[in-house]
Formats: sequence, C-alpha cells, structure tokens
Amino acid sequence: MGYLKYMRESWKNPSETVEALWRQRMILWRQEPVTLRIEHPTRIDRARSLGYKAKPGFIIVRQRVGAGGHNRSTIRRKGRRPKHARRFTVLSKTYQIIAEQRAVQDYVNCEVLNSYFVGKDGKNYWYEVILVDKNHPAILADPQMRWIHEKQHTGRIWRGLTASGKRSRGILTNKGKGAEKLRPSMRAHDRLAK
Repeated sequence: MGYLKYMRESWKNPSETVEALWRQRMILWRQEPVTLRIEHPTRIDRARSLGYKAKPGFIIVRQRVGAGGHNRSTIRRKGRRPKHARRFTVLSKTYQIIAEQRAVQDYVNCEVLNSYFVGKDGKNYWYEVILVDKNHPAILADPQMRWIHEKQHTGRIWRGLTASGKRSRGILTNKGKGAEKLRPSMRAHDRLAK
C-alpha cells in the first residue's frame, strides 16, 4: 500500500494517538480566524483525490462554519403574525456548501474546485476548500486544469456544480446505490418511473 492509503485508513479508523492529535488541533483551530489560508492540506490523501496538485495556482483554505441552528432575520414590518416569526431556520444548504461559498467570498479571483471535511467539535465544523486561481500561468499551461478558465465554469459554487453541490441536488450518485441515471435528479427519476 502507498502512504496515502495508510493515511486514509487512519482517518477512517483512528487510533487513540490520532484522536488525541485531533483534540489538540481543535483547540488551536478555535483560536484561528474563520477563513485561514494554509500552506499544505491537512488530509493530503483526500485533497489529491479531489484534484489538488502541489503547484502554483492551487490554494488551500481552512474554513470554519458554526454548527447548530441559524438565526432568521427579524421581521420589522407591521402586519406579521408572531407565530410565523420563528427564531431559527432549517438550513437548505449543507455546512460544506456554506464553507465553500464563504471561502470564495474572500478569494474572489479563484474558483472552488472541491472541499473536504477535516474536523468538528460541539460548536463548529471545519472544511478545507481547494481553490484554483483560474488566471495563473501555471494553471493555464496545465492541460488537465485549463478547463476551469473557460467562461462556462465561472461561479461553480453558486450554481451547485461542485461535488457537494451536486450531491445535495441529487445528481451525484454513489456506485453502490445502483442508480443508472444522473439526470434528471434521482428524485425526479424516481417520480418519472412511477
């Protein structure tokens, strides 16, 4: 087995030393800014499998997202019933999509390639977002990554075109589920089959 496979196994089945390391990391990460650019991915195995390359033009950002209910904006107009003024709202987006959107707001010249989970505690979730500088000469010269510069790939995260966006829309399926069609979505495909 290569070293990346050993790393993946340690994330799936952590030992006591790995769990102690995670606890130390959570203590440090809570004191860091919400959006933090880091030099190297925490999970190199996951980053490599999602398209990350250790070359100029690729940026890794650790994004913190608050867990739990999210406050609704307060209604300040007349004629609203109090029972409809609920304090918390149920999220229609996953924490991972929220992390990707917040990361790209700080790096507006970049596109989100993908993201992955790195940790959580009682209050926060942490995701590492892989951003690509689409105008960087190293990216334009790379035949595998040149596609991200094209106009139709602008604003991928806002249109649900990343892996987490497709998963929440029901068009990114696992091979084990036995779904044959990707479009229309799995829910629409089930509706049409009835």
